[in-house]
Amino acid sequence: MAAESEPSSGSFPVCGIVIAVVSSFINGSTFVLQKKGILRSRDRGASYLSDVVWWSGTLSMIVGQIGNFLAYNVAPAVTVTPLGALGVLFGAVLASQVLGEHLNVVGKLGCVLCCSGSVVLIIHAPKAQPVTSRLELEDRLSDPVFVAYALLVLLLLVVLIAWIAPAHGSSNILVYVAICSLLGSFTVPSSKALGLVAPDVFGSDGAGALPLFLGLLATLAVSVLLQFFFINRALESFGSGVFEAVYYVAFTCSVILSSALLFREWTALTAADGVAVLSGLTTVGVAVVMLRISQEASITWRTKRKTD
Repeated sequence: MAAESEPSSGSFPVCGIVIAVVSSFINGSTFVLQKKGILRSRDRGASYLSDVVWWSGTLSMIVGQIGNFLAYNVAPAVTVTPLGALGVLFGAVLASQVLGEHLNVVGKLGCVLCCSGSVVLIIHAPKAQPVTSRLELEDRLSDPVFVAYALLVLLLLVVLIAWIAPAHGSSNILVYVAICSLLGSFTVPSSKALGLVAPDVFGSDGAGALPLFLGLLATLAVSVLLQFFFINRALESFGSGVFEAVYYVAFTCSVILSSALLFREWTALTAADGVAVLSGLTTVGVAVVMLRISQEASITWRTKRKTD
């Protein structure tokens, strides 16, 4: 009997990974297009809200978020989120073409590591979905550890948005990065949870599931809108490649932590797979940092002459 049940629990989320990869490439173009629109609007002395390139980037973001929503509901967040590194890779290449941002040998090596780390994550991703019903989700949402984490994130967001961002947001990139990353603690779990609750809303237990569905939908909408607002605030002050690279690392850590507390996806990993996933995350993180450094580093292959 055990042998018969094993394949179902070890099914590989091919569909979710494919959607995540496509969404990552779409998302990789959003920051570049929005930054290009902001620069074009500055040259004209107009608002970026009237720029067609900025709106194309915004449309790409919407499509990418829809793709992420689908991916998070058919694959574990610990797999989908790190695959966003492919978007950073694509964004770095696109920024070098569209915005003229330099991509030297360090950046190219970062691209290679980014792909390598993503492959490791795909191969060793969790093969099972721990939460499969609305009742189990409700139990996880009331867990004291997750509630304490959610309240702590809310407190940090209030402090960052109300006091720190107005004073230091335009001069310190970490302020906007922290806000958008912490919002990811609500965006991704809400996306996955909506996929679990939606069937009950339109089923026989619609009355019992509707309040939770509306609450999750409101949480997702507010989180996405706030992220959208502060991403554009960041792009007004910082380069797209700089923000995207730092934002990716912080966002990934935030999402994996919140998903681990709520959905406990790490419990589906063996010890060997767990080490491989951590190694893949480290590789991807190093790759993103290399992409960031490549924009400022000066590389030369000449050796210095020895002086007597």
